[in-house]
Amino acid sequence: MSPAPSVRQTLAPIAERVAAPDVVPVPHVEGLTWRPLVVEDTPALFGLIAAVEEHDKHPYRTSLEETEEIFEGDWRDLPRDTLVGIDADGEPRAYASVDTRPGDTTVVRAFVQGAVHPQWRGRGVGRQVIAWSTGRARQLLAASGKELPARIAGYAQDDDELECRLFEAAGFTANRFYSNLRRDLSLPVPEVTLGEGLRVVPWSPELDEATRLAHNDAFRDHWGSEPATPESWVHGRSMFAPEWSVLVVDDSPAPSDGSPVEGSLPDGVAPAGSTGGGPVVAGYLLSGRYEQDWPVQGYSSGYTETLGVRRAYRGRKIAVALLSAGMAAYRASGIDFAELDVDTENPSGAHGLYASLGYEKTDGSRMYSIEL
Repeated sequence: MSPAPSVRQTLAPIAERVAAPDVVPVPHVEGLTWRPLVVEDTPALFGLIAAVEEHDKHPYRTSLEETEEIFEGDWRDLPRDTLVGIDADGEPRAYASVDTRPGDTTVVRAFVQGAVHPQWRGRGVGRQVIAWSTGRARQLLAASGKELPARIAGYAQDDDELECRLFEAAGFTANRFYSNLRRDLSLPVPEVTLGEGLRVVPWSPELDEATRLAHNDAFRDHWGSEPATPESWVHGRSMFAPEWSVLVVDDSPAPSDGSPVEGSLPDGVAPAGSTGGGPVVAGYLLSGRYEQDWPVQGYSSGYTETLGVRRAYRGRKIAVALLSAGMAAYRASGIDFAELDVDTENPSGAHGLYASLGYEKTDGSRMYSIEL
């Protein structure tokens, strides 16, 4: 869904709005030498991130495979979009990464992430790292050439006071809040009977493109969501658990919801009947298996990464059927809890649905952003 013409007409050119610097100053910190990240840094970077998460008592741990994903994405320019501070012993003590997504059609976005080793805090390193990240993000937004609203965004745990202060001091505002929820799998899992033509099936590679199109349709009305391209859809799947992922497909002709014909929608957004060459995927639940988090949490969990239902299929118990099937799959593997996170302002009534199924909040996070 593109911005209304009136919105576009009131926007200044993106190059003017983002005010990208010609050169982004590299941090100047005595004892650290700065350069771009390279793939060979992965093990040491993993160690840095682990030290930060343990010190800051985060409720999760980043795996080596997730660290490797920082270096992935054909659209990325790692020599310009990453930075690492190396000490005299050759160890990374701070890093920054700025990433974009190629499919943005309503808001062009740049995401910043980074960390400073606990032993190197209190020297202005974090302030300089986030300043570099913000400057590089402005350059990427300007270079996109997309005359759209723009956003620089980063995430922090609600109780991470240091990271929250850093974002706020750099001009970011907490604009969105998320709740992490869990559900005890020792409780009964509801059984759901779907309507005629609808059935729950395991996720499969053959249905993944149809699932991507269903996702783009389902999330058209969600704040901050942009269409997933084929490339971005499969990015970040190191913890993907296909054995815990399920779909609802429609064996009958797709219902009409008045969607416009293919070609009149933005790239990557399909009308209800479009399937990418397979059956109609009406809804989907994709799961992750984060075993490295379990010792920190004190329990095992199956994580619902993404849950969506096509707009034309809402109100037919598909979300409940998917959640129930996901919980059943977790429990069959001997897992203690089902987990997911949800935008506190989710427009689909998801909070009430999750509460009715026994989900309870454990912790929260927030998105900081600069809107341009």
